[in-house]
Amino acid sequence: MTRIARVLKHIVVSSAAALLLVGAVSTASGEDALVDDATLFPAPMTEAVAAKRQQFFETTQPKLTPQLLAAYVERQQEIKNFKAFDVTPTGTELTEAVLSSYISKRRNDALDAIESVDTTSGPALTQAVLVAYAETKYVPTPKKVKLADSERLCLAQAIYHEARGESLDGQMAVANVIINRAFSKKYPSTICGVVFQNADKGKYKCQFTFACDGRSDEGKERAAWNRSMKLAEEAFAEFQRGERPDVLPGGVLYYHTTAVAPKWSHTFRRVAAIGSHVFYSQN
Repeated sequence: MTRIARVLKHIVVSSAAALLLVGAVSTASGEDALVDDATLFPAPMTEAVAAKRQQFFETTQPKLTPQLLAAYVERQQEIKNFKAFDVTPTGTELTEAVLSSYISKRRNDALDAIESVDTTSGPALTQAVLVAYAETKYVPTPKKVKLADSERLCLAQAIYHEARGESLDGQMAVANVIINRAFSKKYPSTICGVVFQNADKGKYKCQFTFACDGRSDEGKERAAWNRSMKLAEEAFAEFQRGERPDVLPGGVLYYHTTAVAPKWSHTFRRVAAIGSHVFYSQN
């Protein structure tokens, strides 16, 4: 603690002690008179204290002399002109040859992969090709996200209503059939297209009964619905990668419950029975 700070602290503490003493005396004597306002503040600064304060500034702060100013200016110039790295711009123009030289000296896996792609069988990348792609195939990212969410929901609804009481393999087998159909040219190419195919034709005329029975497609049993959503997310991720759940062969496109024996089951080849479902492929 500096000398001036100690002096100021001593003054404040002394004043506080005096105030407490006055209050104690007044209370002890039974007097209710208020203490004079002047006693609430430190005494005026004396000449001795002022002299010590001035001495503090004179001994701890350097005097602003011409020599000090000159030294400051010189230091600022040294900082401004600092060139310890000694790097001088070459002034070389950034040309294709310069870039090629840089690339040739360093391994670049991305460029190697691009160079190894065979593009001889496809059309040249022209402005017309880009315009045609933008007009017919380009899908903005927000729309892609919305479509993906919709596809997962359709798959979850199918798993829930068709197989929520089945084992994990039994539920994934139903998802497997739906994805097999989406990959097949005989059915719509989307999950929702497969699940709700012919749902607009009338009651019980669709591929999956729940899709056209007139009741809500949302799951009511929370635990089973959450499980269906999780399985749908896993199965749809495989579908996006061009894969399918590894429960049934890719040719399995049909199934029914063991409680019924539809006529069409005799025209297809029985492949597997999982839980309460029997799965078929074409002969």
